[in-house]
Amino acid sequence: MSFYDTQFFALVVLPLLIFLARVCDVTLGTLRLVSTSRGHKILAPVFGFFELLIWIIVVSRVMQNLDNWLCYIAYAGGFAMGNYVGICIEEKLAMGISVVQIITQIDASKLVGNLREQGYGATVTNAEGDTGSVKIIYSMVHRSDLEQVEKLISTFNPKAFYSVEDVRFARSGIFRPRRWIWGRKDLNLPKIYRGGK
Repeated sequence: MSFYDTQFFALVVLPLLIFLARVCDVTLGTLRLVSTSRGHKILAPVFGFFELLIWIIVVSRVMQNLDNWLCYIAYAGGFAMGNYVGICIEEKLAMGISVVQIITQIDASKLVGNLREQGYGATVTNAEGDTGSVKIIYSMVHRSDLEQVEKLISTFNPKAFYSVEDVRFARSGIFRPRRWIWGRKDLNLPKIYRGGK
């Protein structure tokens, strides 16, 4: 009797393999969806290819073991875990650009000055809110820089209301140079980089 016919393989190894493969499959699916929404024409198809390849292998193994309920549990558990892992990886990668909209009632000159000093573009406009005159500050930043921008807001105007929205495409603007792009260090970028992506 081969190892593949043993009870240990059927009850432990196979469900574990299905679980891990499903985690990989759903993680790739999450990254594919994010890449598609961000307009990455190369990454999305690559993620999609490997996602479907793994899915076909996993489903074929489950169909061959319809009498093993542990395979069903592993399949569903891998799906759930894959969603979680995919979201965590996407947060770490922080792909894309976001627009930060800050609304403040107090003087915003220090906040705007520090945003610009750090290399972030900032557009300021006057507006009228329910409680009187306000300033609205718009800044487009790489998602990897959001935490730094939030720290600046909490330092110079902790009571400001702000919202963050994802941007699919930006043609031009003032962006802080990124330290790492596609695995290489970019040392020749100027302090303020004018470009869309």
